[in-house]
Amino acid sequence: MTQPPDALRIGISGGIGSGKSAVADVFARRHATVADADQIAREIVAPGSPALHNIAQAFGTDILNADGSLNRPALAQLVFSDPARRTRLEAFTHPRIARESARILASAPPGTFAVYDVPLLVEGGLASTFDVVIMVGAPVQIRVERLVSRGLTADDARERIDSQASEAERRAVSDVWIANTGTVADLNQVVDRLIDDWLTPLLS
Repeated sequence: MTQPPDALRIGISGGIGSGKSAVADVFARRHATVADADQIAREIVAPGSPALHNIAQAFGTDILNADGSLNRPALAQLVFSDPARRTRLEAFTHPRIARESARILASAPPGTFAVYDVPLLVEGGLASTFDVVIMVGAPVQIRVERLVSRGLTADDARERIDSQASEAERRAVSDVWIANTGTVADLNQVVDRLIDDWLTPLLS
């Protein structure tokens, strides 16, 4: 009896505000196994967690709320404009995120999609670990507007965008580039067609 193929490993990435998680959501609705790096990052710094303890020791208790949870804006203000601090923070979080995401992706049944929704795919040198890399892009101004609608200032939004990989760097490692400049319905339609017409045949 022929064994079914392994799960197809798909990396989905894009700059902040590009809409990569909306693309991953379509895969989730299509019953893919999805590891969300941002969600894992939130879970590993829950109150009382070892990671949060490490972060508070490194950056001070001012980055904690009164209830012991992480004050994300306070931490972001400390690290986003300081590469050394950002590197130190990532030393606490990235190994834990990598372990949990690997556990989730390994649980994908053979012959299905194992999807990693990860913002720092390029920066982390992860492209070669996937069978397919999907990048989601949008013009900077559209991304800034999306981030402002989430509560960031325009200056903060641009600073975060500038701290990440460039569009050229993302295109260089992508197998698929999705331009997310329309509506959510438009994006969903594009991703559904991608799954049906190109990715599903790769499973056989």
